[in-house]
Amino acid sequence: MAMPAPAKETTAKPPGQPDLSLCVGLFLAPAFFLVPLLPGEYPVYVATEILILGLFAMSFNLIYGYMGQISFGHAAYFGLGAYATALLMQYLQQETGAVGYFGFFLSMLIAVPVSALGALIIGFFIVRLTGIYFAMLSLAFGELLFYIVFSWYSFTKGDDGIQGLLPPAFFRDVYNFYYFTLIVVACALLVMWRISRSPFGYTLRMLRENAQRAAFVGINVRLTMLVNFVLAGAFAGLAGSLWGPFQRSVSPALLGWHESGLAIFMSLIGGAGYFIGPVVGSIVYTGLYAYVTRFTDYWPLTIGVIILAVVLFAPGGLLSLLDNALRRLREKRDGDGERRERKP
Repeated sequence: MAMPAPAKETTAKPPGQPDLSLCVGLFLAPAFFLVPLLPGEYPVYVATEILILGLFAMSFNLIYGYMGQISFGHAAYFGLGAYATALLMQYLQQETGAVGYFGFFLSMLIAVPVSALGALIIGFFIVRLTGIYFAMLSLAFGELLFYIVFSWYSFTKGDDGIQGLLPPAFFRDVYNFYYFTLIVVACALLVMWRISRSPFGYTLRMLRENAQRAAFVGINVRLTMLVNFVLAGAFAGLAGSLWGPFQRSVSPALLGWHESGLAIFMSLIGGAGYFIGPVVGSIVYTGLYAYVTRFTDYWPLTIGVIILAVVLFAPGGLLSLLDNALRRLREKRDGDGERRERKP
């Protein structure tokens, strides 16, 4: 049950040294933009999934990487967002025969307040605890929501899920929907970046390091945790709102504990202590899953070996390896410069 602690994000850098997450993000942005130039539609399909799950993992990391708590039921808000979008789209399809652009955007937008409300209600109870109790209570609430969705057949269609979600004609094209997803995810990440660099973001880091000291200096710990929990739920709901139109269906599995595990794995692989780490983890996890499963059935063995290697040799995630390598290069360069200056 023990989870490796998230690596502490370096906020104090040597003068003139750029932020690693910002550099990686600036590299990934044009790479994602150019994906449709690859031959075939499959790379675009995989990249769309990477973006959606990357946003989902980023929302989880607001709780784990910044607040220092782990949620085993975070997929509940991803699933709530997906079902809110799917149910409204289904209703509009039945009433009008097709979902127009206004109805499509409205269906997506409604996912955010629905997921935020769910996170607010559940978070009210969860933020009273920390550590393993926080994690287990989040799992309990997540499984409760999964059971409700799974059993409420008259409303959610139970284990059959909701099928045939058709967005407007423009978004049925895989390339158009990809660029739409890229824009939505990019805007969401910019908002999250601003939050992480705001006084509220640094307050979260203070809670992660020492919640008791934060309380002593006048911070309302529970309220701050609850606000962050709701924000994380809202961003997870936004990711869920993209998932239904992308897959053309939703199912109760989206709320299950194994879906929460995806966000955990991605954060650990990429680096929970780095803002862009979960997106890097999504690229590795989703990309490998998409291509490894085409050649072998041993995907669980593959991802198990990868996670084991990360935990043993890069507990801070893949970005920590890059960060350490760059730091060693800078130290070597600075050392060589000092020796040249001392040399007569």
